[in-house]
Amino acid sequence: MIWSLVKIIIFVVAVAALALGAGWLLETEGGIQIVVAGKEYTLGPLQSVIALGVLIFAVWVLLKLMGLLIAVWHFLNGDDTAISRYFERRKYAKGYDALAEGMMALASGEARTALAKAEKADRYLDRPELTNLLTAQAAELAGDRKKAEETYRKLVANDATRFVGVRGIMKQKLADGDTDTALQLAKKAFAIKPKHEETQDILLKLQADKQDWKGARETLSAKLKHGALPRDVHKRRDAVLALSEARTILESDETIEAREAAIEANRLSPDLIPAAVMAARGYIEKGQKRYATRVLKKAWDAQPHPDIAAAFAEIEPDEDAAARLKRFAALTKSKPDHPETRMLLSELNIAAEDFPAARRALADLSESDPTTRSLTLMAAVERGEGASDAVVQGWLARALTAPRGPQWVCDNCHNLHSEWAPTCDNCGAFDTMSWKRPPSVELNLPGGTEMLPLLVGAPAADTETAVEVMEDSDVIEAEDLGNPNGKNT
Repeated sequence: MIWSLVKIIIFVVAVAALALGAGWLLETEGGIQIVVAGKEYTLGPLQSVIALGVLIFAVWVLLKLMGLLIAVWHFLNGDDTAISRYFERRKYAKGYDALAEGMMALASGEARTALAKAEKADRYLDRPELTNLLTAQAAELAGDRKKAEETYRKLVANDATRFVGVRGIMKQKLADGDTDTALQLAKKAFAIKPKHEETQDILLKLQADKQDWKGARETLSAKLKHGALPRDVHKRRDAVLALSEARTILESDETIEAREAAIEANRLSPDLIPAAVMAARGYIEKGQKRYATRVLKKAWDAQPHPDIAAAFAEIEPDEDAAARLKRFAALTKSKPDHPETRMLLSELNIAAEDFPAARRALADLSESDPTTRSLTLMAAVERGEGASDAVVQGWLARALTAPRGPQWVCDNCHNLHSEWAPTCDNCGAFDTMSWKRPPSVELNLPGGTEMLPLLVGAPAADTETAVEVMEDSDVIEAEDLGNPNGKNT
């Protein structure tokens, strides 16, 4: 509406300016004198302007005629398309101008203008691979999903633009949540252009979401082959996929294949904790305890973890507490100052009823790095050494509000997970799970602060119940370490 008004105003101003200019020329004296073949011609101001316009038009016509004569000359010399090219040149120029204007409009976010320019370019040009692409993208920007999909299907029909068409429809299906169709389209796009990095990533993610671990490993190998992935990252992610494949096989009761796949995953990435644990358990089932010990020691050297200790206990499930404490020296001598090592030593000594040694193992951990687990271990040590109920209750009260310590955290969205998984169930990112402390304050035990007054003033019987609850919550984990006597003090 406003633009139409502006155009009307500009037109009126232009007409007024021309009228004033013509009047001024009529009133102006003088002119131009031209001498041709001894004859003198005098042109007034208005006549001079008209003559200049005629001259410019005559030069333009002359140039066109020269172009036509050149085209005829080429035609007579055997170029059959010379004359047709001459007449189509202006049409192509208009078409490419419209195409350029449409691309500028698309980049500027003017969807309707881009669509109009795409239609104009399509009228002048016989280049559907260009005009259809502009039309599809402009339709998407304008929110016309139906027109965009129709245009992408036209692109699929052309060999030169098939990849663009398949990729466009694939992205639409992803936006609609139709991952099954999107997966099939991603496979087609990957077959057309296996070097396209974005398509590789989309296909890999979709295959991981569908638990197609074999296909995902093939896609990952293609990324390595085409230089889209560093070799060390490929090795780690291939191990994650191999482990995921092993888990799937294990769920289908094909235990031999699962053991082999788990061992392969551990070979690819020895520091991958779930792979080391599954591989070790595979060795234990086969009676190869020495191999299981070696796998778990190597994983512990990379990063101490409770699951590694639990699997290490399964190697000799029937040993007594003293023998277990001695055998676990193979783990605890590595990284002796690590909090996980110190808490493991404390748990083993509690199981052996050596409470002073359990306290020495913890040292100042309850002050320098207080967590639910370390503070509950201190409560167990105090109880084992005969401390009063008030002292034990004090440690339990602190444990209820303390951080939980390292957990499985997604590096991408920082979501917490109770156990390791190849993909984050919150953001869907692949291979982003790390065993570390959460970047923000995590959830404490249920009802922590509300239970403090009750715990501090609770009778001895209630305190013993609280200790048992804490022990049963898998904080001390003496039973997980295979304590044959079941002594959880």
